[in-house]
Parts: sequence; C-alpha cells; structure tokens
Amino acid sequence: MARAPKESQTAVSAAQRGITIGAQHSYRGCATMRPQRLILRFTQLACLGLLGIHFAQAAEYPAPVEGDYAIRNFQFSSGESLAELKIHYRTLGTPKKDAKGIVRNAVLIGHGTGGSGAQFIRPEFAGELFGAGQPLDATRYFIVLADGIGHGQSAKPSDGLKAKFPKYGYTDMVEAQYRLLTEGLKVNHLRLVMGTSMGGMHTWVWGERHPEFMDSLMPLASLPGQISGRNRVWRKTLIDAIRNDPAWQGGNYTAQPPSLRTAASLIFFMGSNPPLRQEQMPTLARADEVLGESLANSMRTLDANDVLYQVSASWDYDPAPGLERIRAPLVAINSADDLINPPELGILEREIKRVKHGEAIVIPLSPQTRGHGTHTIAALWKQHLVKLLEETAK
Repeated sequence: MARAPKESQTAVSAAQRGITIGAQHSYRGCATMRPQRLILRFTQLACLGLLGIHFAQAAEYPAPVEGDYAIRNFQFSSGESLAELKIHYRTLGTPKKDAKGIVRNAVLIGHGTGGSGAQFIRPEFAGELFGAGQPLDATRYFIVLADGIGHGQSAKPSDGLKAKFPKYGYTDMVEAQYRLLTEGLKVNHLRLVMGTSMGGMHTWVWGERHPEFMDSLMPLASLPGQISGRNRVWRKTLIDAIRNDPAWQGGNYTAQPPSLRTAASLIFFMGSNPPLRQEQMPTLARADEVLGESLANSMRTLDANDVLYQVSASWDYDPAPGLERIRAPLVAINSADDLINPPELGILEREIKRVKHGEAIVIPLSPQTRGHGTHTIAALWKQHLVKLLEETAK
C-alpha cells in the first residue's frame, strides 16, 4: 500500500553545494582491451591525473520525491513475518513505458550497510550523475533510491519491536525492493541496477534472482562471494561486542549500551584507507580527537539493535554458486585501497570469469580515492557507467 509521497524542498543545484571531486576530461582511453569473458582493468595512475578538485557544473536535477510503501504480510526467509513492512523510498524523474507497456528508463540504486537512499543526494554522487546531460540525467531516467529493510525510514528494530523484529537477510531486502518496484511503483523492468557496498552485494543478488528484469548491472565495492576472512572477522567482532554486553539486555535496553561505541569505532576503522587516515591524524592526540568527534556524531543517531541487525543481515549472502545465472551485462567496480574488499584476495577476478557478460575494474590508490568509501565518489568511475549504458542501449 503506497502512502502519499512528499516532494523535497527544491531542485538541487550541484553548483550551490560548493566544491566536489570531478573529472574535467574523460579518461576512458586509458582502459585496456576488453576480452570476451574476463576483464580486470587496473586503470593507470596517470589517467587519474585527469581528476582533480574543481567547482561543480551547474547541474540541477528534479527534487527527490519521498514516499512509503507498505507490504502486507511480508514473509521473511527466516520463517518470521510482519503484518506490514514499511519501505521508504525516494524517486527522481518519471517512468516511461514503451509501446508494449514496459518501463524502459528505471534505475535502482542500493545503499550501503547503515545508510539510506538519502546518502546519494550529495555533490559527489547526485551532482555527478543526476544533472542535465549527466550519465543518469533525472529528466530522462526514473531513479529509485529505496531505504533497505532495517535502514533509514524503512521498518527497523528501533521502531518498537527491538530484538523481536524479524531476522532479515539480503534476500529479504532484495525481495522487498522488487515488491516496491513492481507493486508500489508499477515498474516492470529496470534499465540498470547498481549499488554501493551492501547495495553492491544486492546487485549481484538481483542479477541472479531476477535475471530478465534488468538491462545492466553495476555493483560497486563488493565481492561475489560469501562474507569471509577479515570481512567476517570485523563483522563478527561487532556483533559479539553488542550481544555480549550486559547493558544490551537481550535487546531490551532503555539506554544505548556502551558496546555501541565499539561498533561505531569498527565501522570508522574499516571505512577509509591508511594514507588518508594518516594525513588526517598525524599524531596520537589528533587520532584520538578525530575518532572522538566521529563517535560523538555517530552516537547521536545510531541504535544498537539497528546496527546489530544491519551488520548481521549478510548471513544469507553467497552469490557464488549462481553466478552463471546472471544474464545482463555486469561491470563490477572496486578500489585497490578498500580494506573490506582488497584486490589481493583475487576473488573478483576469479569469479567474474563465470559471469557471461562480466567485467571487473579496480581503481588504484590515489589522492582521490577514499578506501571503501570510493564507491560514492562518482567522478572516479562514472565513465564506466556511461560505457555500460551505451553498450546496453536498445
């Protein structure tokens, strides 16, 4: 059941948002040759020299329209259910159908763990992609930014159920997105599915569960395999810190447990790259100060149960067995300084061979990259998005 959407204040101008990172010129010419099945492209550092800080062009795009969709009697893969599952969303643009009634311009963009669709309405992302003449020009595309289950303004434990909230996984989150699109927004086809971090992992799941539903896929900052190794260790450490905290009280706390600070510290630790952290925090005192400021900001909005559920939701993520089911052309983009998905593991380049129309791109460390957070700096990878859209145009 859709509730009346609300329009944000005004159309957004990137120029009014100040300075951002962008590309003055295209550097697609720096790419290597593209084999039929496997492409692992380490874009040369010299190419990145074309990137720099500059004033964003006056790229206005339609104001996001917000709404809620209530899914009745939602069944979770854990066997639990909710009589009503609320999914919050933002849209930009208008869906357009062809003569057969198929929506041809819809784009779904998924956010990362702990985030929401709001994280994309910022100069380094929307200001590079959604403006007139830009890759996802919102006057041409219908862009959907959904808050995942347990995130943003969608249904989550802190709404009242606390630890009685159903255990959800990535398959549940993708299914809720599918129902939002098909039942709530009447979108029966997607031009593109893309996402960052958790949203990137959802993109792999989308390609397997609904292989005919989209024209193209672009997962960013993710790997097509089960959470394991160091990635699992930091997540399990966070989960255990909260669950083993007596103040958590089995999820029935009245004040946030101290372990939430530990959780926030781990998230801060994994989010950037060592050179940038060293530049920001060159002394012991400065490191303590920056971390303290970050924790103070985080503690104003975080909830222990929400964080626990969000990090635990990857329990059912493992696209590796079904990669051959992906039909749509897929371009996976990671960065070499990503502590969560480091390229030296070799997982992406091994598994992409199994994707019929798959390509893997690794952006090397540079002054412009931000570790795992590189996924939101669109200027570093948007030329690959342009190429993917061109190659899948019908």
